[in-house]
Amino acid sequence: MYRTHDCNALRPADIGKTVTLCGWLNSRRDHGGVIFIDLRDREGLTQVVFRPEEHAEAAAAAHGLRGEDVLQVSGVVAARLPGTENPKLATGAIELVAGDLTILNKADVPPFPIDEEIANEDLRLTYRFLDLRRPRMARNLKLRHRVVKTARDFLDEAGYLEIETPILSKSTPEGARDFLVPSRLAPGLFYALPQAPQQYKQLLMVGGLEKYFQIAKCFRDEDLRADRQPEFSQIDIEAAFITPEDIFSLIEGLFRRVFQAARGIDLPTPFPRMTYDEAMNRYGSDKPDTRFAMELRDLGDVFAASDFKVFKGALAGGGVVKAINAKGFAGVTTGQIEELTAMAKLHGAKGLAFIKVEKGEWKSPIVKFFSEQEKQSLRERLGIEEGDLILFGADKWETVCNVLGRIRLRVAEIQRLTAGMEALHFLWVVDFPLLAFSEEENKWNAVHHPFTRPLAEDLPLLERGEFSRVRAQAYDVVLNGVEVGGGSIRIHEQALQARMFEVLGVTREQQQTMFGHLLRAFSFGAPPHGGVALGLDRIIMLLCGTENIRDVIAFPKNNRGMDLMSQSPSEVDFKQLRELAIQVVKKNP
Repeated sequence: MYRTHDCNALRPADIGKTVTLCGWLNSRRDHGGVIFIDLRDREGLTQVVFRPEEHAEAAAAAHGLRGEDVLQVSGVVAARLPGTENPKLATGAIELVAGDLTILNKADVPPFPIDEEIANEDLRLTYRFLDLRRPRMARNLKLRHRVVKTARDFLDEAGYLEIETPILSKSTPEGARDFLVPSRLAPGLFYALPQAPQQYKQLLMVGGLEKYFQIAKCFRDEDLRADRQPEFSQIDIEAAFITPEDIFSLIEGLFRRVFQAARGIDLPTPFPRMTYDEAMNRYGSDKPDTRFAMELRDLGDVFAASDFKVFKGALAGGGVVKAINAKGFAGVTTGQIEELTAMAKLHGAKGLAFIKVEKGEWKSPIVKFFSEQEKQSLRERLGIEEGDLILFGADKWETVCNVLGRIRLRVAEIQRLTAGMEALHFLWVVDFPLLAFSEEENKWNAVHHPFTRPLAEDLPLLERGEFSRVRAQAYDVVLNGVEVGGGSIRIHEQALQARMFEVLGVTREQQQTMFGHLLRAFSFGAPPHGGVALGLDRIIMLLCGTENIRDVIAFPKNNRGMDLMSQSPSEVDFKQLRELAIQVVKKNP
């Protein structure tokens, strides 16, 4: 047996016991021949003291130790001298007086200090096996384990079966690009890694399994960001004979159990609900951060007869005029205004009008176009006071909501409105649009995915071709402005599913080629069904208080989709390509 205790186990009650610890040398201090080290394992730290007058051989060996050496130390647990206790450590009242020291392995000098925060993420990811030794990373992955175990236990108690679905599947258009895997046995043909187990879990419902879940690996070949990875995990759930209310209740119960187990937090339920239209109108986002106000206010009636051409033109063209009041932000710098204006233009606006309220004066080139009645209406509608900054949007509804929503979040970031905030604001967003028109592709696309069921009362609109008005039985769960899950009630009738594919521009021949297995299954008595997928990595990220999803995944890719530790993706041997009947064509630089 290598050890009797871990490095976070010993307490004053253990004083006088002979024990053995194993771990890595976290730090070493020489106090005039008496050597102190902190020994670290996954669970924590224990101080070990080597006294040459008591155990000369062990003390002599301790002089040659350095950081990250792997050690086995045996000795007697003793109380620390009065005044030397460390209240920050769980083991801070005791120390191990070393009698025997075995060096299990020597370590090279690490490329960065294990006990410090490292700003260079590429360096951390290159040496991820060292980065994982840091207590913060170990804490994150332990919390991830608790969340997964709690979720499994909760869903098991609710009657859900954990069922694995294939990783090698079929390439079908579901939103993002697929990762493709060539088949050696069928040259020229390809598997796809699943973007989600969507069709498989629906087929499980057709198969009569009724309640399914899986901690599912998903793969999407898309551009990366702080909360997105090319491969990620989700808590995937599907059930037959289920309604949205059933799903809301199940997921709220799951979150209550998970947050209690992970952080000791009692979440209030039920979560508030908001329609998609309300979320966009008030917050400019379908995943609104409701921890702070700064809501979008509609000013169409205020400027209905305005002489200001920008507002007048937008309203005449069927658009809207909206504004947000950034309370106390009149001290905004010129550089910050330029940044916000550039952001507005990037997302489709022609510019960004604003008013700064300083020393009782409204400072803006647009104020001269406003009547006194319009000014008074603005004061009342926006609650304008000294020190406020008013930011306007005038354009199509979608553009204005999107632009002001993004600016709202950026202003909150600059003002640090949520810095240090412990509040957890959960929210269900419901009644999403079923379809969205793409000007670039000149076609209608599914907002969620092509298997989402329209609201029953909107089915006549679908048949009449009024696609922009059709709402979906879809729902997202949002936490502090981050979408942590989404789902829908699915289409279970063959005819309705075929109609949906038709609206999306998928011909009958393409339907059979890509989705024939699903349509065929629906012809054999598919039950009503629906489900939800929760972003496991994002949930862990929020629970751990980090803004980077890579901090909660053991071996993530960087923001360029690279695994710097193993240097993948990488070239492969020509023989492997020949077996797959693949020839690589180099792109011109």
